[in-house]
Amino acid sequence: MNDQTGPRVTGLGGVFYVAGDPEATRAWYREKLGVDGEYGPQFAWNDEPKENPYSLVSHFKDDEYIKPGKGGFMINLRVADLDGFVEILKSRDVEVLDTADEGYGKFAWILDPNGVKIELWEQVADETP
Repeated sequence: MNDQTGPRVTGLGGVFYVAGDPEATRAWYREKLGVDGEYGPQFAWNDEPKENPYSLVSHFKDDEYIKPGKGGFMINLRVADLDGFVEILKSRDVEVLDTADEGYGKFAWILDPNGVKIELWEQVADETP
């Protein structure tokens, strides 16, 4: 159990990676995913509609789950109404690699213009696992 008082890590601060054209990458995130910020996509927890929102840092023995993404990592982005968002992505000519409903959450996967795999996640349950 985590100590909820005093100095501690409280959540994901960001994901940073090298892009051949940072401005074009920021434009893709803005135009395709609808997220923007001065230095790239920026998210505020108070925008999250679910109670008890959480982020996860997960480790894998190999890169099978991350394929066809490049670079040995993947970005997980929380979304509200995954089904509706997938339809928006398709209308913006974004290829949706796959979708899944795991009971605790719904998922979809896409690639950004740099080949980085993005996992889109709708938290279904209010409680943390």
